[in-house]
Amino acid sequence: MTDDDILAEFRAAEALLEGHFILSSGRHSARYLQCARVLMDPRRGARLADELAARLPSDVRSAIDAVVSPAMGGVIAGHEMGRSLGRPAMFLERPTGTFELRRGFRLDPGTRVLMMEDVVTTGLSSREAIAAIRAAGGQVVAAAALVDRSNGQADLGVPFYPLIRLEVPSYEADALPPELAAIPAIKPGSRAAA
Repeated sequence: MTDDDILAEFRAAEALLEGHFILSSGRHSARYLQCARVLMDPRRGARLADELAARLPSDVRSAIDAVVSPAMGGVIAGHEMGRSLGRPAMFLERPTGTFELRRGFRLDPGTRVLMMEDVVTTGLSSREAIAAIRAAGGQVVAAAALVDRSNGQADLGVPFYPLIRLEVPSYEADALPPELAAIPAIKPGSRAAA
């Protein structure tokens, strides 16, 4: 798949939105990728995960024992990546504001983990997920995401493999360009802005 093919999957799912959006990070943007929409078609989710799995370096792919993703956005992406790699897939939750494994999920000490996200914007949630995986005994060998929209700025502290990089400017609330400030902002994600 080319980048155009991947973006065509998002457009076909009506998952690439334009307007004025408040991201999970609290930053504002004129474009938003709603990965939940692109993943609601299991065949589309499978195609995207299979493509991403195939792009992982073979030494990384063979080192992975399990896939762990942060809830909510990463759950389906992580499950699809686990299916594609033939590895168990688990997810982290924030029942008290901090990521943790629940529902009987556990990592044996030294379990080699791929941390899987749907979208990385600032990398904050990804770094928090990686810290929780390590606290649970896992060794994070790499991180992956369907979309990196950090403009190359996210440092996750481990090798990072996005399926596509989408360069979309984002702004602090007090530094909006006039054309964006003129449009009412909406919060399309599942988590309150920081």
